[in-house]
Amino acid sequence: MIDREQVHKVANLARLELTPEEEEKFTIQLGSIIDYFQQLSELDISGVSPTTRAIDVSNVTRADNLQPDPNREAILQNAPEQEGDFFKVPKILNAAE
Repeated sequence: MIDREQVHKVANLARLELTPEEEEKFTIQLGSIIDYFQQLSELDISGVSPTTRAIDVSNVTRADNLQPDPNREAILQNAPEQEGDFFKVPKILNAAE
């Protein structure tokens, strides 16, 4: 069971300012949650395979089709600097590293 001092410590670590009434309320609520998880830990789940979702979900995204943009010149015109067919950006890595 969780006590009020533990709730106060967690609230302090989370930078939460709780009133004494809130600490008491959260102590009761968190205690109920922990009790529920203890009940769940008593269940025999040895035959249950791990899942990430309760239902099967399939990927509905489209396949990537790489193709050149027909307005390449227009896009490059918006760049502050360009070098040939590329954007020119400031160097951010040291060559020695």
